[in-house]
Amino acid sequence: MKRAGVLLLAAVPVIATGVYFVMPTDSADAPVTPPVATTQSSREDAKSRAEQERAADDALIADLPPGLAAPAKKELAQQLVSSAENSTTKWRTSYGTIEDLGDGCGYTAGIIGFCTGTHDLLTLVERYTEAHPGNGLAEYLPALREVDGTDSHEGLDPGFTAAWQAEAELPAFREAQEEERDRVYFEPAVRLAKLDGLGTLGQFVYFDAMVFHGPDTDAAGFYGLREQAMRKARTPGQGGPEKAYLKTFLDVRRDAMKAKRPGIDTSRVDTAQRRFLEAGNMKLDTPLVWQMYGDTYRLP
Repeated sequence: MKRAGVLLLAAVPVIATGVYFVMPTDSADAPVTPPVATTQSSREDAKSRAEQERAADDALIADLPPGLAAPAKKELAQQLVSSAENSTTKWRTSYGTIEDLGDGCGYTAGIIGFCTGTHDLLTLVERYTEAHPGNGLAEYLPALREVDGTDSHEGLDPGFTAAWQAEAELPAFREAQEEERDRVYFEPAVRLAKLDGLGTLGQFVYFDAMVFHGPDTDAAGFYGLREQAMRKARTPGQGGPEKAYLKTFLDVRRDAMKAKRPGIDTSRVDTAQRRFLEAGNMKLDTPLVWQMYGDTYRLP
């Protein structure tokens, strides 16, 4: 996952708290600080409202078609992303891939491009170690914490790449990679896309953007890009045309990719997703033909 920054947005309610300005105590206009019980009650009310809103969202999503979450479509999504991340549609061959791409993210590894410099690889190994203490990557956790947020290999070389490849032979670590992919990228992206009124193609557009840009709130993160797009076009959930919104989102995303790394190949937007959109393939139906970095891929 190629990104800078480590703020991950979990799908949990946001609890609002009141903010009170401090004024001289002898001022006649000084507000009276609410008692602790009142503040606690306000927080509980906010939490309750957030939980009710999430329950309503869950009910809405439950009534919608599965879209990208349907097994065959999810498999298709992994193949499309893998063509960009690992230059193959055979994504199950990529559990053990690991290399430094020279993009400032340190080592990029595994089925979704977990990176030592962008927090997600560290989180994967931490969670895997909690479930499987003594695994072959656990000894590298102190070094992974030190290099997080940088492109450094300090404490990782020369053994980390071999340890990753060896661990990737184990079914438990392969399962851990898939679970983390779903937890951090796939499920939040598909959920939000459905709430925005997007169909299967739009859900994939969000998923791929989440993978590449990361689930961050800054201007270059997925949530920042979505916010920029929504300032320019209405989502279908807001009553806007789906194709127009997705075109705007892809434009915003492409600009962000170019701004971050001038000269970057934007095939995953230009000769894949945009072509599906221009063809009106909103359900992401096969057969599919697309280009990635000059290579042509086909799925029957």
